[in-house]
Amino acid sequence: MIVNQFIELKKKQLSYYVREFCEKNLPYNELNLFLWDTLEEWTQVTIRKDEPYSQVERVFWHLIHLLSYWPEQQLLQDDYLVEEMQLCVEYLEGQGCVPFDCVGIRP
Repeated sequence: MIVNQFIELKKKQLSYYVREFCEKNLPYNELNLFLWDTLEEWTQVTIRKDEPYSQVERVFWHLIHLLSYWPEQQLLQDDYLVEEMQLCVEYLEGQGCVPFDCVGIRP
């Protein structure tokens, strides 16, 4: 699998998991398992040394970092983080603009 295929496949899943988590329909441990599974699957992706980032990929990795860095309660209660997650999901779903200061990088 190549980078763009991976991102296209996983962005839909990531959006679903984040929406369900934010609506409190999905426990954090399930979201966290998805994040770890995604990172494990990433190790199987073929990456060229000169492979450029797409804006979608940057938002994808930014959101992954945000979800893995902040604790559950802060993700659910901090208005800035909630809005940031929503902006990222909207962009990944093709409905919004790139979030400001979005600097996602590959692991």
